[in-house]
Amino acid sequence: MSAPSQDKPSIKVGVVGFGMSARVFHCPLIASNPNYELAAVVERRGEKSKSKYPQVQVVRSIDDLLAMADIDLVVVTTPNDTHVPYAKKSLLAGKHCIVEKPFAVTESEARDLARTSAETGKVLSVFQNRRWDGDFLTIKQLIGNNALGNVVEIESRFDRFRTFKKDNAWREVDDFPGSGVLYDLGAHLFDQIVDMFGTPEYVTSTVRNERQIAGAPDDSFLVVLDYPSQNFKAVCRAGMLVRDKPARFTVLGTRGTFTKYSLDVQEDQLKDGITPNDAGYGKDKPSQFGTIDSEIYPGVHARGAITTADGDYPAYYTNVANAIRGDANLAVTADQAADVIRIIELAKQSSAERRSLRF
Repeated sequence: MSAPSQDKPSIKVGVVGFGMSARVFHCPLIASNPNYELAAVVERRGEKSKSKYPQVQVVRSIDDLLAMADIDLVVVTTPNDTHVPYAKKSLLAGKHCIVEKPFAVTESEARDLARTSAETGKVLSVFQNRRWDGDFLTIKQLIGNNALGNVVEIESRFDRFRTFKKDNAWREVDDFPGSGVLYDLGAHLFDQIVDMFGTPEYVTSTVRNERQIAGAPDDSFLVVLDYPSQNFKAVCRAGMLVRDKPARFTVLGTRGTFTKYSLDVQEDQLKDGITPNDAGYGKDKPSQFGTIDSEIYPGVHARGAITTADGDYPAYYTNVANAIRGDANLAVTADQAADVIRIIELAKQSSAERRSLRF
């Protein structure tokens, strides 16, 4: 795990919302990181957060939270339509801010937030935690070591199997801003590719409601991010009707191939109450290691399992702390997150118009 800053005052954090994102990801990652103090949680009703974190002060609104002078950082985990207004309020109130993905519903909103961050001098980041998935970190190491030669294609998939629509789930309401699988999972897949290769030159996509559920948004996408000047493309896919799961990643290079099945372990560990301070956190099971078949050096052919790099979601929060203190550059910037929203909007347009679009 990445090392925290030492001997500096804790950054006091207020979390807006206590749904799945806050309970599973943000609060455990904040509470286990010595750079931070989890000080307050916004809950409209009840005090569920206090049962797990008795030290927190529960407040009823974003305005109540922003009125707390000692709060340094606001983490927005509420539904997608609140991301922009809550983040903007936080920045204008003099707070640093982390926003759950997707950053915004439109690129124009995202760029406006980036400008507000620059104008206020406050750190603004988006929780693109899957940059610290073990499988993704492994791929970055392989590419960095040229173990696959020149990478020409990556297929990245995030599949599920569920034939019905969840009750009272805003992500599955067609007219809810930012609903659907494209915003939910595309935000992760596209961010990973952009982190490695920069923004694409062209976007081509098919976005569908494969389950044909009335009143539901898209539940499937196939998006190709094309980089002809780099002789590279990324095929990003997600669906809700994939019972027999294909590979999570397939990476094709001029020397060989890397294939990885199964998702990163950290989400399931956090759901099970395992925190970054527990032994085994972030460590993949040997049975789930990816495999390589490649001429890793001229004349040296390797074929077999590759130990997955340890997943490291805590590194995201440590980087934000260091950026707030002026000790490091921000890893996930608002402008990068706005690029991801642009890709999502182009994917929607490409599918509707059935053509490739320039980024």
